[in-house]
Amino acid sequence: MDIVYIRDLRVDTIIGIYDWEREVRQTISLDLEMAADIRKAAETDDIQYALNYKAVSKRLIAYLENRDAQLIEALAEEVADIVRTEFGVAWMRLRLSKPGALRGARDVGLIIERGDKPA
Repeated sequence: MDIVYIRDLRVDTIIGIYDWEREVRQTISLDLEMAADIRKAAETDDIQYALNYKAVSKRLIAYLENRDAQLIEALAEEVADIVRTEFGVAWMRLRLSKPGALRGARDVGLIIERGDKPA
């Protein structure tokens, strides 16, 4: 299995349950690993056979910048659904975090895996 990844994609969005969080944009960070067979892209040197990480990141940025969520759990499931359905990704791992959300911690967040991990 090959993995295409995006590390520390930062997006400003409305996220949180507290009143003050509903009034300011906060930065979230995404680390995304996506199963992809890169052999045909490597053989042909043609982007049409690659999992286009730029297209994935642009789609997620556009979505998340306009999303108003209370829980990162909701965002994580929505990101997973977009990646899997719109980009044909069979398996993915997402680490979604809120940097600076907890005093004394660099960040807080969650990690999810969705789909069947190819061998």
